[in-house]
Amino acid sequence: MTPPLPTYDQLEPKAVWQDFARMCRVPRPSKHEDRIVAALEQLCRDRGFETQKDEVGNLIARIPASPGCEKAPVVILQGHVDMVCEKNSGTEFDFDKDPIQTVVDRDADDAGLIVRAEGTTLGADNGIGVCMALAAATEDVRRPPLEILMTVDEEAGMTGAEHLDGSLLQGRRLINLDTEADATLYVGCAGGCDSNITLQLASEPYDQPVHRVVVRGLRGGHSGADIHQGRGCANRLLARVLDRVRGEVRLAGVSGGSKRNAIAREAHALVVADAAELSAAASAVEKEARVESKEPDLEIRLESNHQVAERAATAADTQRWIRLLLGLPHGVLGMHPDIPELVETSNNLATVEGRWNGDALEVAIGTLSRSSSASRMEEALRQIEAVSTLAGASVSRANAYPGWQPNMASPLLALCRRVHERVFGHEPTAEAVHAGLECGLLGNRIPDLDMISLGPRIEGAHSPDERVWVESVQKSWDYLTAILDELAGSES
Repeated sequence: MTPPLPTYDQLEPKAVWQDFARMCRVPRPSKHEDRIVAALEQLCRDRGFETQKDEVGNLIARIPASPGCEKAPVVILQGHVDMVCEKNSGTEFDFDKDPIQTVVDRDADDAGLIVRAEGTTLGADNGIGVCMALAAATEDVRRPPLEILMTVDEEAGMTGAEHLDGSLLQGRRLINLDTEADATLYVGCAGGCDSNITLQLASEPYDQPVHRVVVRGLRGGHSGADIHQGRGCANRLLARVLDRVRGEVRLAGVSGGSKRNAIAREAHALVVADAAELSAAASAVEKEARVESKEPDLEIRLESNHQVAERAATAADTQRWIRLLLGLPHGVLGMHPDIPELVETSNNLATVEGRWNGDALEVAIGTLSRSSSASRMEEALRQIEAVSTLAGASVSRANAYPGWQPNMASPLLALCRRVHERVFGHEPTAEAVHAGLECGLLGNRIPDLDMISLGPRIEGAHSPDERVWVESVQKSWDYLTAILDELAGSES
């Protein structure tokens, strides 16, 4: 018999979960972190910690060493305070106002005890990491002098790390707490860059019924960590449906995806076209995609009503838009030549949004490219620019950030390996990840920084399926405190 679920206040380590509950009560979308930073600053001051903010809004808390450990070098514990805000289409939730509704549950696949949210992202990425750092500063842990660095805007551009005032930090050893696999140490990550594409579609007045083509039910997920799984992209599937229609199609509106770093789960388009052909195309693509991408809950449907389009894009310009979506790269573009099973380069066809600008329908398309190779990154960006230009669209780049090159000779890595073997009986895996961590940027802002990244098991990040394993949080906590204990005895 499966044991009953514990209540949230019974979860261990208690200090981590209590602080995470506090974070869940405060809205913290990317670029709107003022409230959570203020709450964390007050929490740190209430606990007697010295705090300081830099101009961009990053918060630093300074914690004295345990008695007898004052001569140990300062260690930085780092995490980001913002979260990806995604919700299911049927969930009524305002990320600017509402607290996250946490649920203690069991995972459907392995029955492990998890914490998830009710219909939204949870924010364990990276709230749990921040709370582990705060707990390490307050619990009965032998520790060196600590600087807890809480960065802003990681999920929407890494601008907090990019503009960090590195002179405010003394530490030259940094433990990033944003890893999502408890048996793995991350020692490198991919860089990234956004592409912003704008396509102007000429329109004509029409007096015909509008049909709404809807793609929903996809798993979505992290556009770096999950991109190799071949999950369906709602924006690409929407284009496939419209491309299958043999007669004329005229676009009257479109919206798909919501975040650059999340694989698009839902999309819809308002179109003027033959209803029977639209319905047949939707059914055919749905059947194909269920097999291709293992998306059991995928639904592509036609919702017709009595609404009449006053204007719609011309058939020729609608085709330009469809072909642009079909031509832009999405998914894995290349594997790492030296590290088996590591994605080197990818692109996420993230967002599509149409709005009327006078008589023109202006469609904005957003992508996020990632790569651990600067030359392959440039190749991917140039491909996006080439396809966009051929379609008559304008394109620009934004939010570029560097990768983090692995240093397998890192003294901190050697220490973490040694501690892991002592605590758990085996060495951890050390690998690079095809996702964006702030370590690359932090290394640019703080000279001679020795870095490692660790954290608990989190799956479904950047989607409403996000969940964190309770046992893994305890394991990561035990590991972190053992590392700090070892570092507290060091004088170099």
